[in-house]
Amino acid sequence: DNRLLPDQYITMSQQNKRTPSKSILELQKLTNTTVRVKCAGGRELVGVLKGYDELVNLVLDESIEFLRDPKNMECVSEKFRKLGLVVVRGTQVSLVSPEEGAEEIANPFMEQSDG
Repeated sequence: DNRLLPDQYITMSQQNKRTPSKSILELQKLTNTTVRVKCAGGRELVGVLKGYDELVNLVLDESIEFLRDPKNMECVSEKFRKLGLVVVRGTQVSLVSPEEGAEEIANPFMEQSDG
C-alpha cells in the first residue's frame, strides 16, 4: 500500500518555505576593512565595506573608482575619482577581495608581447 499517512503529508506552504542557505561569501570578516570590488563591465572600486545583504548589494565608504585607460579600455589607468559613500548593486559585483595582501598577477591566458 503506497498511500501516505496523515503525518507524511506536506502542505503547500511547508513545501514553498525555503531554508536559508549559507552564503559562500564570507563578507562578514571583511566588514570595516578596505576591499577591492570588480564589477561587470570592468569598473573597479576600492572602499571600506560598511555593509552587505544576501543579494551581495554592497555599501562602500570612502570609495574611489579607478578609471579606464581611454586608449585601451581593457586596462585600468592610475587615474581615479573619489566617490565617497556608494551602494554597489549585487548584480554588478564580480569579485570582492581584501585590498591588503592582494596583488595583481599577469594573466597566463593572454599572449604576452615581446617588448
